Amino acid sequence: MRAPLPSVAVLGVLVIAAPSGPVRMDDAADVRAARAQQNEAIARRDFDAVATFWLDDVQVTAGLGFTLHGRDAYRRAFAADSALVYRREPDNVQVNPRWPIAWETGSWTGGRRGQAGSPLLAGRYSAQWVKQGGRWLIRSELFVALDCSGDACAWAPRPQ
Repeated sequence: MRAPLPSVAVLGVLVIAAPSGPVRMDDAADVRAARAQQNEAIARRDFDAVATFWLDDVQVTAGLGFTLHGRDAYRRAFAADSALVYRREPDNVQVNPRWPIAWETGSWTGGRRGQAGSPLLAGRYSAQWVKQGGRWLIRSELFVALDCSGDACAWAPRPQ
């Protein structure tokens, strides 16, 4: 008796899930470098450059619970919130040795542009990165505000 052949759908899933190339030892360093470049673009207020690090369909949960879907929505949110400068500092980047995906965790801050002292908001974040065309891009990010100062402590959470 012959074993049944896998369905076309199963084969399609296997092809889609296949790695886009071997994971290199320095992929974690590449993710960290991409994050540093994005931080620099945020500090410059170059929102077009900031957006180049996200997939078109990026999913984001902001620090106070607001969710954003898509690169354009996330870019508009950065522009609307331009009085604040956000920075992400990775603690850990883990790259999957089989598939072109990575997991980043760290801390983030948001402070008024040009203002010294404590940030208005701070917390923890995680991000999923995917490697496409030899470049690491952010598929999703989750930010959780865990600390505040000044008037930011009166800001209401914004879950949808």
